[in-house]
Amino acid sequence: MQFRMRNVRLDAFDWTLVRSFLAVLDAGSVLGAARRLGAQQPTLSRQVTLLESQLGAPLFERTGRGVTPTALALAIAEPARQMALGADALGQALAGRRAAASGTVRITTSEVAAVWLLPPLLAELQRAEPGIQIELVASNALSNLLRREADIAVRMVRPVQQSLVARKLGEIAIVAAAHRDYLARAGTPRVPADLLRHRLIGFDRDDAMLRGFAAMGTPVTRDAFALRTDDQVSYGRLVAAGAGIGFVAGYNIAQWPGVQALLPMLKIPTLHCWLTVHREIRGNPLVRRVYDFLALAIPPALAG
Repeated sequence: MQFRMRNVRLDAFDWTLVRSFLAVLDAGSVLGAARRLGAQQPTLSRQVTLLESQLGAPLFERTGRGVTPTALALAIAEPARQMALGADALGQALAGRRAAASGTVRITTSEVAAVWLLPPLLAELQRAEPGIQIELVASNALSNLLRREADIAVRMVRPVQQSLVARKLGEIAIVAAAHRDYLARAGTPRVPADLLRHRLIGFDRDDAMLRGFAAMGTPVTRDAFALRTDDQVSYGRLVAAGAGIGFVAGYNIAQWPGVQALLPMLKIPTLHCWLTVHREIRGNPLVRRVYDFLALAIPPALAG
């Protein structure tokens, strides 16, 4: 028997139509196929008819007791079964992917990064991977990964332990900044020497700023800072509230309405941002997915 078929490809069809065709072929009737698939008989019949229309030739001869496959049906049966195998493989792969993207990943980072840097990125991750649960630990301690208290760390210092794998994501600019309300009251500094005539926000027991001013050739004492705190979140809020001039991570400014960077000529050493994971769990698919996401998402965020 000869048949004519339009210039079409079986793999270009809706998989539902091909599945219905195979079900009818194997069952020997539309009713039997509908029972096997748990589908409605009229729906199945329409799908076979649509496939026949696309092929331009009948697939079955209807009889009172069922259907008989045509030469065309027998010719495309094997390619259709190969397509079915491919669909099953794809389904299994997708199921495995969903399973791999389900679970909990614990991330530790500094208090500042936990408040200002990571939240919008983690919100984006949740939209992309709703099956992943995230636990965010705001801590400045560097031993979390070694004690397995976290899976991934975002740190501003490179770990030295050989059991940890670190990837540098970029540099964090530290800038002088103040709210426009403060500048309207006190004026805007034009050169670094003007800073000493302003209300400065500094650290309390941490001497990093004292050493920084000394490195610029302008030694100062704690009394040069009208407001002092070692709490990094409180420090940022003081700057955002217009309490004075502070020295903050540049990426924060975009999140503080009214705060602007000052003195672009001021050369303050940058901080390095490191993405760290324990060597033994780096191959975990779930941890790897979050690690790869952060590796791509954090550098643009650091750039503001």
